[in-house]
Amino acid sequence: MKALVYTGPEQLEYRDEPEASPGDGEVMVQVDAVGICGSDMHAYLGHDDRRPAPLILGHEAAGVVVSGPDTGRRVTINPLVTCGQCQACRSRRNNLCPDRQIISMPPRPGAFAQFVSMPAQNLVTVPDGYSLETASMAEPLACGWHAVRMAESASVIPLAEAKCQVIGGGAIGLGAALALVAMGATDVAIGETNTLRHPALENAGPVKIYNPRSEAAVGDGEADIVIDGVGFAATREAACRLVRGGGVIVHIGLGESTGGLDIRRVTLQEVTFIGTYTYTPDDFRETTDAMFDGLLGKLDWAETRALADGVGAFADIRSGRAAAPKIILKP
Repeated sequence: MKALVYTGPEQLEYRDEPEASPGDGEVMVQVDAVGICGSDMHAYLGHDDRRPAPLILGHEAAGVVVSGPDTGRRVTINPLVTCGQCQACRSRRNNLCPDRQIISMPPRPGAFAQFVSMPAQNLVTVPDGYSLETASMAEPLACGWHAVRMAESASVIPLAEAKCQVIGGGAIGLGAALALVAMGATDVAIGETNTLRHPALENAGPVKIYNPRSEAAVGDGEADIVIDGVGFAATREAACRLVRGGGVIVHIGLGESTGGLDIRRVTLQEVTFIGTYTYTPDDFRETTDAMFDGLLGKLDWAETRALADGVGAFADIRSGRAAAPKIILKP
């Protein structure tokens, strides 16, 4: 099968690879669409030791089942494979399973390929007439949905009354903003420094878009909820500065591991800091239900390119030339 393979820092090859082989309880999915995630970019830059080269990346995918009794079923993929037996899995927090695996990380090849094998329980049916390209965005949107659910549970201010700040206008940040709106928030702003993205963000939903390098949506210490969808030292510093005393910071981004967290302010102001990783199975299905019901907007802000052109897509994201919050590749 054809696949886009990470071969070393800032190196990708579109080449022939052995076809995916389903294991017990797994089915083969012919990939129709697969998004480029921030974690794919981290691996591409050589910043993720969990994803050593050579490796097929990509975990935001949708396609059609081509093996087993469900052949022909249109599906979007929950890429997080867990044991189902541990305490975390039994409590429906599968994302914390100590034996969790995710496609695009050894031992599971990713979905920048014509085919990928997945456990049947990781597949969610996509309604007839619903675009598989749009359905492939379920994974990043579920990350935002999970983050908002965690923020809502920790905030003493109801979402309908909360001043909500999202740092970063990529698919994770935008997805979190749309989830905030879907769950009742009315005061939501996204800070995005790449102004090429602003038109797409402004058309995505009822949220304020601003460039934090030159303007502010709220004053320092005024935000009830801050969601960091980037995860660099500078964005953590901004989150600590923006949040009010007693407020909530939810950290999704994995840009860099250290720096920026103002422990003194978090402690003295009793700020709740929550790290969030992916989503639970319930979050994923709630997200897809919201997508199919139109609660997250039109979701028409992604750019589509051929998988064969993936090398150029990664280069454009790397250089800041990509205007869309998400680039989806088509095998």
